[in-house]
Amino acid sequence: MLKYVCILSAALLLGLCSCTVYDRGTGNYLDYPELTETNASIVEIATLSEEERRVRFERLKKLAEEPYPQYELDAGDVLNIKVYNHPDLETQTPVTPDGHVGMMFVGQVKVGGCTLPEASKRIEQALETYIKNPVVGISPVSINSQSVTIAGGVEHPGMYSVSSGLRLSDLFAKAGGSSSRLFDGQVVDVADFKHSLFIRGDRIIDVDFAAAIEKGDYWNNIKLHRGDYIYIAVRSETMVTILGEVHNPHRRIWNRTLGLLELIADGGGLRETYWQYAVIMRGGIADPTYYRIDLDGVLQGKKPNVMLEPGDIVYIPRDNISEYNVFIRKLMPTGQLINLFLTPAFYWTRF
Repeated sequence: MLKYVCILSAALLLGLCSCTVYDRGTGNYLDYPELTETNASIVEIATLSEEERRVRFERLKKLAEEPYPQYELDAGDVLNIKVYNHPDLETQTPVTPDGHVGMMFVGQVKVGGCTLPEASKRIEQALETYIKNPVVGISPVSINSQSVTIAGGVEHPGMYSVSSGLRLSDLFAKAGGSSSRLFDGQVVDVADFKHSLFIRGDRIIDVDFAAAIEKGDYWNNIKLHRGDYIYIAVRSETMVTILGEVHNPHRRIWNRTLGLLELIADGGGLRETYWQYAVIMRGGIADPTYYRIDLDGVLQGKKPNVMLEPGDIVYIPRDNISEYNVFIRKLMPTGQLINLFLTPAFYWTRF
């Protein structure tokens, strides 16, 4: 599965690099690829082929069809043990760390790793020396060994008891949902579903956490098994930025519902001098990829709203294309753009 993740990452990088991007030598704005609906999908879904989608779905389907593993006794479980017609032998006892339970007459009996019928049989065999045809019944009082672990960006990370009906979204809710933090006066969820992990045994299960937890998708909302380990990644890049021909160029906290239109609205709307295209810089300042947006098409409802990703920088040029070229020529080939976003100077709209 790790190999699959690496291949997926390589496919994403290849897809982005194959796009026509800004040539710093020519400064030609029109060389940007237009971020059409197709390109937006490539950025988001990492160019999965139909065959890869089919294989992934078959994996999820196979997981959904797996029966819940039969309950086996383990350390920490507390059992009520009865010997029929011998009430004096009834006892409530925990399974010790080495998998034993204690019984009158026979002492320690190994039951760790046994099912309930197997454990009953072992105790009956141990009692046969003292009781004729013993019949033993075992009922769990507390099942502490059947647990899953959730860690990372949740309110209450830790180990939780698991049963045959517990699903991924149920565990996320039990753990209190996404943890949060106060950032710039706003409370921000820190869970990053895109980079979260689901580990079962020695396998990383390819699960769409957002589909499972936010949408309740049946195939991704996997039934949990004993020993499953879920890590909810923590979002580290939470800001998006808008510059140029808006009334209030600014940075704001990213969320999963934030699109280009919402960011423009937060900026007080467009100035009359905006050009028909916008630019999204994605991938970080050190190694960015630029996309050209048909802004007029989005505003008129002819093109879909573009959903933003953490770290996106949106630039709205003026209707004079030379402004764009000055912007790129003066800032992009140098480290000045970094300083631009770290100081109040980033609020400029004119050159």
